[in-house]
Amino acid sequence: MISTRIWKLKRYGRFIPGSKETGVTPWKVLEAKDNKPEIVLTIVESGHLLVLQGQESLDTIPLLCGSDSIKVHQKSDNLMIRFIVKGESRMIRMQFDGCSMAEAINECSSAVEKLMEYIPVTTQDYAPPQPNQPPAAVPAPAVQTCQEKAVGVKPEVVRGTVSIKRLTQHCLGDTAVTLPRVYQHSSFGQGDLEHFLRVCLLDPTFYGFVEKVEGELRKLVEE
Repeated sequence: MISTRIWKLKRYGRFIPGSKETGVTPWKVLEAKDNKPEIVLTIVESGHLLVLQGQESLDTIPLLCGSDSIKVHQKSDNLMIRFIVKGESRMIRMQFDGCSMAEAINECSSAVEKLMEYIPVTTQDYAPPQPNQPPAAVPAPAVQTCQEKAVGVKPEVVRGTVSIKRLTQHCLGDTAVTLPRVYQHSSFGQGDLEHFLRVCLLDPTFYGFVEKVEGELRKLVEE
């Protein structure tokens, strides 16, 4: 069985739509307290982010819906996620727990590393938080993507949306890259794939088909 990593949260906040019109506090914030179950974040292999408090599910966010539907930003030990569910825009903030600020930041960075297997994440340099501050807001200044910080990694790990040209180069073996997890799922089982390939190899026309496909892929690279 595959073990699933769990990260403890110090605070979890959910933005309440329409709060400005009603005059209520725009954020509903839950804090980890001794008399309540701990708040945790986990990312399951099916590509879903879960926020849980005891047996209660606070949020379930699909990560394989595309980078246009979900945006993730890290600042220090805080993570902010904007996402769209059934046409409705939502936003949550999470502050990671730790014995020290440095440990909390490491925990947050560890979660970001896992998230980046599914979606791109932007990050901003650390600034000391104000006392008793809820999960930090993300200001407007320009940010640097985590991808840009990872230089010289072989093979190159591609995050987020991948262009057709990049995918074509990968298929042809022209570039050594690790594609996002969304491109690593296959509808074929191991046994089914082997049987399918054997059938194809026994077909005399298969080799001409492969050459034509390679030729079309080369044209896409040159466009």
